Amino acid sequence: MLSSRPYLTRALYQWLLDNEQTPYIVVDARQSGVIVPEQFVQNGQIVLNINPEAVRDLFMENDMIAFNARFGGQPMDVQVPIEALIAIYARENGIGMVFGQEPVMPAAEESEEHSESQENSGAHLEGIEGGATEEASEDTESDDRPPRKGRPSLRVIK
Repeated sequence: MLSSRPYLTRALYQWLLDNEQTPYIVVDARQSGVIVPEQFVQNGQIVLNINPEAVRDLFMENDMIAFNARFGGQPMDVQVPIEALIAIYARENGIGMVFGQEPVMPAAEESEEHSESQENSGAHLEGIEGGATEEASEDTESDDRPPRKGRPSLRVIK
């Protein structure tokens, strides 16, 4: 599967603009491929204003955010690989999203090989409601963990 980060970023960007907020992004400036003005980097991070009035030629795709902006009066092309994006938020009230570490998705070829090896192993799983088949449940019985009892539940503690 593709990373959800670029999709969420574009949605939040549009949502912030629709609510007349100023979108800012926080970038990990130490990641490879990041091109930002080094003089404004603090603790390995930089905060950038991506409001349409502050940038030109904003490009937000699945792998990169890029734009042209002025820093200290000097124009600069900024490039932020999507993996280097830490957060997007509104300057006025701080509402937005901080992105956590996403799980690494296997490549398409690896995924196919993995699914073929699972088919050959004999273990099969069904949906949550259906539970596991006999073959899979036999494997879990030899596990050292105690068996689960009932459905999981969430309890709110005040």
